[in-house]
Amino acid sequence: MHGSARNERRMTEFGYWLSSEEHKPLDLVANARRADEAGFGFAMISDHFHPWIDAQGQSGFVWSVIGGIAATTERIRLGTGVTCPMIRTHPAIVAHAAATCGAMMDGRFFLGVGTGENLNEQVTGARWPAPDERVEMLEESMEVMRLLWQGGEHTHRGKHYTVDHARLYTLPDEPPQIAVAAANPKAAELAGRLGDALVNTSPDAEIVEAYRSASGDGPRYGQVRLCWAEDEEQAKQTAFELWRHSGLGGTINQELPRPADFGAVAKSVTLEMATEEIPCGPDPEPVVEQVREWEQAGFDHISLHQVGPDQEGFFRFWEEELRPRL
Repeated sequence: MHGSARNERRMTEFGYWLSSEEHKPLDLVANARRADEAGFGFAMISDHFHPWIDAQGQSGFVWSVIGGIAATTERIRLGTGVTCPMIRTHPAIVAHAAATCGAMMDGRFFLGVGTGENLNEQVTGARWPAPDERVEMLEESMEVMRLLWQGGEHTHRGKHYTVDHARLYTLPDEPPQIAVAAANPKAAELAGRLGDALVNTSPDAEIVEAYRSASGDGPRYGQVRLCWAEDEEQAKQTAFELWRHSGLGGTINQELPRPADFGAVAKSVTLEMATEEIPCGPDPEPVVEQVREWEQAGFDHISLHQVGPDQEGFFRFWEEELRPRL
């Protein structure tokens, strides 16, 4: 999938976002099965050690949850959104986990990777590297994982990682595709050069162009966060309570070490600030407008993240209101 970039418009595929920070593991499994039944083409599941803020309240071990999803879904593809295969978890271990998930899901699993957040990676006491160093580490980690997915015994002695006579005995028929999260051109270049797909959290056309310029020709994954409810004000309050930190700018999401720190900084975020970019309430049109914005930026795989506990209400909203319009 590393051929020359093509600029033709693709039909958008819609996915469902599984928020590990908000939901208990068995609820995530049930929601994935419901998304499968509701016709979503794919799902993405967040991989965190901590939630962003204490109010979110959950953070199950993603690889265990994926096992439950593999056993209870039939069609939907699933990717991590995203795993940091660098500090908290050695890339050889992530390669092992992803290979097992790939074998269980028979081609339906892909591995989303990124350079991580201090929020999750500081838990082992490791030093938090500078941004350019993290991109370098991610590139080597991808090399390690792909090496092990070839089968056979391998040794790797690199700048950041050592693998000593390791062999993965359980492998899928085809290696998992790697989708690379990129919020800056350097990471987008890596995604285009070595990845199979691009992931981003903002509809940034420049990132897509950097990806394409580096021969990136795979799926381009984006996300629309929303909060459906029959009452708009209730929806705004739910989004504010659970995702008020999303109104923070700059690189703060990568740097703060604890949920309590995010909660403290987010106290300056008002309800209006927190919900400015999150469609709230029963009207589908603001969601459709955001989807179109992502499409215009060049993204062709868009996951919908329903904030809060009312996932069944969202699935009805999807089936009755959103899907016909999209």
